[in-house]
Amino acid sequence: MLLPLRFNDGRPVADELIGDTLLELRIQFGAVSCETQTIQGIWTHESDVFRDDLIRVFVDAADTPANREFFIQFKDVLRARFQQIEIWMTTYPIEII
Repeated sequence: MLLPLRFNDGRPVADELIGDTLLELRIQFGAVSCETQTIQGIWTHESDVFRDDLIRVFVDAADTPANREFFIQFKDVLRARFQQIEIWMTTYPIEII
């Protein structure tokens, strides 16, 4: 998932919001990782152009209905927490060797 470092209006996101999010994911899944480099994004919503500074957060979790439901609900939590129109989350299968 990508988490914003700024709200849509440009104000910086408090470090505590990122920290709380990482803690919740660690508690739920036992581990979480994130990249500290800033990912820049530009996107359009209803003819408004937004510029984002983001961090990428990773969680390795089994593909179960319960985990999928957690992320669906957590996405709504994150949209409210970070005051975002959308939070980008993707899933893909992995094989641990």
